[in-house]
Amino acid sequence: MVSSSPSSPSCAAYGHWAGILCGMAAGALWGLVFLAPELAHGFTPLQLTAGRFLAYGLIACALLLPRWRRLAAQLGRGDWALLARLALLGNTLYYLLLANAVQRGGIAMTSLVIGFLPVAVTVIGSRAQGALPLRRLLPSLLCGLAGIACIGWQSLGHAAASPLGMLCALGALACWTAYAVGNARALAQRPHVSVQDWNLATGVATGAQALALLPFALWLDPRDHAGADWLRLSGVAVGVALAASIVGNALWNRMSRLLPLTLVGQMILFETLFALLYGFLWEWRTPTVAEWLAMACVAASVLSCVHAHRRPAPSRYAAAA
Repeated sequence: MVSSSPSSPSCAAYGHWAGILCGMAAGALWGLVFLAPELAHGFTPLQLTAGRFLAYGLIACALLLPRWRRLAAQLGRGDWALLARLALLGNTLYYLLLANAVQRGGIAMTSLVIGFLPVAVTVIGSRAQGALPLRRLLPSLLCGLAGIACIGWQSLGHAAASPLGMLCALGALACWTAYAVGNARALAQRPHVSVQDWNLATGVATGAQALALLPFALWLDPRDHAGADWLRLSGVAVGVALAASIVGNALWNRMSRLLPLTLVGQMILFETLFALLYGFLWEWRTPTVAEWLAMACVAASVLSCVHAHRRPAPSRYAAAA
């Protein structure tokens, strides 16, 4: 009886599908973020950002306390500087730009621009050594673009995209693209750091940035809020921090170690898909024709990308050798 080595096809296939499941789960949890503004209506994007990431930082600090000495020995000053940049790009600045883009340009324009994330990450990932050529990923990219167009098509006429809103959306796109690529490469270069420890360290860096934002978030809002409103905001912030930032980010980091960057980019589409599903449940309605088409295109995009990354089964002659 021959045992499977870590590099055997069966182990590679297991890691491949485990990575895809982690990406799906991360997208399901990240999609909850889009409900946060509805659940905590009446508060500014800056307050939502500061509250969510302050909770993320506090929870991360509490979870890191038992193993802080070990992590401190693994991470140097340069690693913490990198974590601060990744936290700024993927969390603080990204969420601020996204919220402002929605307010100033509308959901349709913002979703169309941010929807190019899978395309941007996949194109960048295709330049990595050993990556699939871009021509093999073209069907997946075209399906993803078609899905993005369907998502925003039905509401394009309801909100005019201001130049500032468009700039904010483009800035958010650039921030998260840089984060996805930089985070995947950072994890690959630090196999001695667990994905959960890396996520919690990112939370510490993000929490420090949220703490710096907190005075501005309170000072720039002239409205008075009742105690029940602050409790509601706190509940939403803690819930989103636990689901999306602690668990969702850990699943995303795990996926980033298991999948190539060209496939990592496509996993972002699950966030869009689940956000749509949560939106339908929140509004208690069925999808429109354009939304059904969008979800079908998203599913086709991911499935075609997974198929392109399938490794051919070894022949019996190669197995015998």
